[in-house]
Amino acid sequence: MNRRPHIYVLNPNSSQIVTDGLDRAVQPLRLSDGPAISCLRLPEGPAGVQSQTDIDTLIPHLRAQALSVQDDASAYVVACFSDPGLYTLREAVDVPVLGIAETGVLTALSLGQRFGVLSILQASIPRHLRYFGAMGVTDRLAADLAINMGVSELADEKKALQRLTEVGLRLRDEHGADVVVLGCAGMANQRDALEQALGIAVVEPTQATVAVALGRCLLGW
Repeated sequence: MNRRPHIYVLNPNSSQIVTDGLDRAVQPLRLSDGPAISCLRLPEGPAGVQSQTDIDTLIPHLRAQALSVQDDASAYVVACFSDPGLYTLREAVDVPVLGIAETGVLTALSLGQRFGVLSILQASIPRHLRYFGAMGVTDRLAADLAINMGVSELADEKKALQRLTEVGLRLRDEHGADVVVLGCAGMANQRDALEQALGIAVVEPTQATVAVALGRCLLGW
């Protein structure tokens, strides 16, 4: 008898609040006869992934965590918008490994012509732009703008939504974005409200990436 497929959503930071938010965000993708979906935090990770140093430091721990559940894993989702350790994990395991930045942006490109990104901090943007350049999608990027709130501050959902709406309207009205990508896993619970406020498509990248992982599990890709 074949075992049930299992998708592991790996949150590379140590925040239980962020991990619980991811768990709620992917709930609509938990099908009664579909793959199991588990969201794990990284106890050895930083409270929020906000710098290149954070990324470089956490990758060995993330690899170890992925390997610890390898026997049960059908796919992994790296749930941080910097896709830390994406290529390291792809090298380490023989099942699909998807990053929410890469897959979230590719999803946005299927929903609109020009995508905008809502980042947490100004310091995140150069890192994102390097990644978008490597992906070859900068000609479709409207802008990447920061809401200037750290990961821990996103727990104040009312304040976060206010800032996301303010900056999202700038992406739409000043930069011509017709689809917006949430540039941090800690924003996972804001998609529906923000989409209503902006009147354009909003991609919550963990949802988008788990949806792709689910399809790959079911189709055997």
